[in-house]
Amino acid sequence: MMFLAACGEDNSEETNSDASDDEGSEETSEGPEIGQEELTQPYVAWARETVSTHMLGALLEMVGYDVELAQVEAGAMWSSVADGSADFHTSAWLPATHGAYWEQYEDDIVQVKQVLDEAPLSLGVPTYMEDINSLEDLQGNEELGEEVDWQVIGIDPGAGIMENTQTAFEAYDLDNWELTSSSEAAMLTTLQDAVENEEPIIVPLWQPHWIFGTLDLKMLEDPQEVYGGDGDQIYTVAREDLEEDAPRAYKVLEQYDESYEMIDELMPKVHAEDQDPADVVREYIDNNPDLVDEWLDGVPRE
Repeated sequence: MMFLAACGEDNSEETNSDASDDEGSEETSEGPEIGQEELTQPYVAWARETVSTHMLGALLEMVGYDVELAQVEAGAMWSSVADGSADFHTSAWLPATHGAYWEQYEDDIVQVKQVLDEAPLSLGVPTYMEDINSLEDLQGNEELGEEVDWQVIGIDPGAGIMENTQTAFEAYDLDNWELTSSSEAAMLTTLQDAVENEEPIIVPLWQPHWIFGTLDLKMLEDPQEVYGGDGDQIYTVAREDLEEDAPRAYKVLEQYDESYEMIDELMPKVHAEDQDPADVVREYIDNNPDLVDEWLDGVPRE
């Protein structure tokens, strides 16, 4: 997926010190330089990440950048930022979900900003599975195991929650259980079909996610905190030297954050209503100028 933002010329050199008292001139002359004008932002097409990535792409367009949005798998998202072939991503779930990626690449990646402070994860089931409330309830559960063929329906194999789930199998002695790989979209389709027929099913789940506004679901308790206890936090991370190479972009990354209210408003439009994410975030930007002003405070706009 490619998203190219039109870029205007930097006007900072056109204003001189004699115009420093002019408010309009200050808006264009003050603030960080644009630096390199082309940026690459990799992302995985997960529920929140699709929305957040397009939001940052649109904001950076507003301040003069050309942004390529590259849809990749989780491993490539991390490795491309670490090796400098991409510039940043806003999809770092830490400390648990992407802990292995962070440990591998932390010397080459800068943690720029926490954008969401609570992102819980675990295995999940429909609420009509009343007797299944904890990961411990899966242990030795012959009846449930046979009903679902001892399968947990997973997502893409590189996702951190898949690694967490394999760890959970060991931690809770779930020797008979198998984690299948697919994609988030395929997992959700299978989950929706199962709920429609009131059939048992177990899947990895996380929040924020639009599916909780569509289906009655619950995440299983995790007494051993394999999935991070109270949950991860989500960060924007960047390659080394991005602050020096693209100061204006880096300042936007430092100021951008999210709320559940915003994400919960945008995700269903993209994933349930199948609207173009670029159109969805543009509408949100147009309807929330005060918030956009906070994100772009002190940053010249093109």
